[in-house]
Amino acid sequence: MDTILVVDDEINYLTVMEALLGEAGYEVITAPSAPEALKLAGAADLDLVLTDMKMPRMSGIELLDELHRLYPDLPVIIMTAFGTVEKAVTAMKKGAFDYILKPFKNEEILVTIAKALEHRRLILTNRMLYQELDKKYGFPNIVGEAKAMQEILALVKRVAASKATILVSGESGTGKELVARALHQCSNRAQKPFISVNCAALTETLLESELFGHERGAFTHAVAMRKGRFELADGGTLFMDEVAEMSQALQVKLLRVLQEMEFERVGGNRTIKVDVRVVAATNRELKAEVEDGRFREDLFYRLNVVHLHVPPLRQRPEDIPLLAAHFIKKYAQENIRGKIRLTPEALKVLVQYPWPGNVRELENVMERAVILCHDDLVTPEDLPGGLAPAAAGEAKLDIDRFVPLHTPLPEALEAIEEQMIRRALEKSGQVQVRAAEMLGITKSLLQYKLKKYHLTS
Repeated sequence: MDTILVVDDEINYLTVMEALLGEAGYEVITAPSAPEALKLAGAADLDLVLTDMKMPRMSGIELLDELHRLYPDLPVIIMTAFGTVEKAVTAMKKGAFDYILKPFKNEEILVTIAKALEHRRLILTNRMLYQELDKKYGFPNIVGEAKAMQEILALVKRVAASKATILVSGESGTGKELVARALHQCSNRAQKPFISVNCAALTETLLESELFGHERGAFTHAVAMRKGRFELADGGTLFMDEVAEMSQALQVKLLRVLQEMEFERVGGNRTIKVDVRVVAATNRELKAEVEDGRFREDLFYRLNVVHLHVPPLRQRPEDIPLLAAHFIKKYAQENIRGKIRLTPEALKVLVQYPWPGNVRELENVMERAVILCHDDLVTPEDLPGGLAPAAAGEAKLDIDRFVPLHTPLPEALEAIEEQMIRRALEKSGQVQVRAAEMLGITKSLLQYKLKKYHLTS
């Protein structure tokens, strides 16, 4: 739903325009002065401004200048009862989309508004396409020859054209958002918005407002209406990262949106319908979350229409050289470096390292190496010290310390597992989520093993 700000110091005109545009299906905000309009423009997501020319304190032309300085793509229509050719020319030269004389016919202003909004949509769509091409979030940026990655890309091509909700699972840093963007780029929604939200980064109240928007006065500091991510993604794709972090109350509301594709803004009672393709991602085992009562079973099945699992980097070591080369090229260009190569010794270190932070960690290491390396060669000395594996003698000594030589294999494996869990907890500062990531298991599985080995306080 397009939002229009009407600015006029005559209250009667504001009332008339609010009724006319509201009946035409627009979201209408009104302001009795240009300074008030600027405040509202900074707090609301506007699609068009309709302003009177002659107003006290600040004229419509001055408002036009300020709006174009702050929001270059926001179309502005000037209306006035003091129409002259000179004023019309001035308004158009300043960048007004059009110029309407009072009194005007309702049909005339509605047609002008429709043209201005369509013009804005074309500008934003073209910019979005260029941005998407520049970012190359499609298949060219998903590097991987491992069989598991090729199977994911094949499935992406098969399901991209459908409206089905997609669940992307995998450890943190494996590239779940890249998969979501590839789905979007391969679909018939590619020319519409791709909107993302991290469900773990916001409190329940803020997340609800981010997803569904809010009306003016819905809560403290809600000085203007704001559209939510679902509304902004209308016609396109909404990527919901870390969906397992949502509260039970929000899970119920999300389920309704997925079923009906409609919702109300926070503090509002008007139903808004949208057409959005949802791609949800999680680094948790959702089935385990359902069994533990932390995630709704009905929502799980609604999200899990098609499931794509992105394997951790340690399970596809053949992709490490490809990814390392890709990131070296990327950061060499960004840092204006020449052609940089990995020495065989450095590549051996990379391949042997288990990468608990997955592709994201590898990217960070490669960026650091590009900055630090000499003579356009990345050597082991340019890599973080923690990447080098322990010497064989040191590893044997550690095992001998806590596993007697004649220990039965099952007991020995349990002893090693317990020590690895202890070490991961120590390295993570006792943060279970981070420790689970280091070990390549889910948090719920880690909690089970903590109880098994009596490691809980």
